[in-house]
Amino acid sequence: MTPDSLLTADSRTALITGAASGLGAATARRLAAGGTRLALLDRDRQALADLADELGVAATPIDVDVTEPESVERAMAAAVAVLGEIRICVNAAGVATPGRVTNGVRPLPLERFRQVVDINLVGMLDVIRHCATAMCGNTADEGERGVIVNVASGAWHQGQRGQAAYAASKAGVVGLTLPLARDLAEFGIRVVTVAPGLFDTSMAAGFSDALRAELEQMVLFPSRLGDPAEFASLVEHIAANRYLNATVLDLDAGIRMV
Repeated sequence: MTPDSLLTADSRTALITGAASGLGAATARRLAAGGTRLALLDRDRQALADLADELGVAATPIDVDVTEPESVERAMAAAVAVLGEIRICVNAAGVATPGRVTNGVRPLPLERFRQVVDINLVGMLDVIRHCATAMCGNTADEGERGVIVNVASGAWHQGQRGQAAYAASKAGVVGLTLPLARDLAEFGIRVVTVAPGLFDTSMAAGFSDALRAELEQMVLFPSRLGDPAEFASLVEHIAANRYLNATVLDLDAGIRMV
């Protein structure tokens, strides 16, 4: 078997959360172009359907709300039924709802903080626990049964003003990496986290030209926002490179946020 057997085997399959847009959609396009069969999970039904139409019969859209355990369980069962075996799991679902801890008069609503953590961290773990369990039943390929790629953010250690909830949730994703890898090693499942910097996704679509220029000045080289296709390329490499495990990879062109 070659080291990239997760991508070259006839049974190559992937589940992607947050698949309807941004980094998730870019990853879906990259993997689909290489022949991977996909289960695309998101709560935006229309955008999900549009992407599935674009990618064709190899992509199956599955509606999910990662904050609802019953929804996650149904979506995972549907994904397994469609794909048979899940070899690659990419957790890209996330939100970046801003809010300072206080404006000097009123504190940050606790529910706003909780919602971000529920989606970015608790919801991610819910998907992981089901996906890892499904992977345990996969046929081993040189001992390997699957790989889980989680999306954190450079905000986990460079959080800006108004990012308390987002930074805390992404720090939790980073903190999960090693214990998850340790839990799953005996089953032949790898866990890798990617911490992207600033990428040109829908989150950046509302930036003014002035704000975009200010942010790009924080990036060492190349001094621009990342292309989602560059993220997708890294995910593809992680799936192919068996010796990547239990680590966090910064993909940020050396940005230093202030």
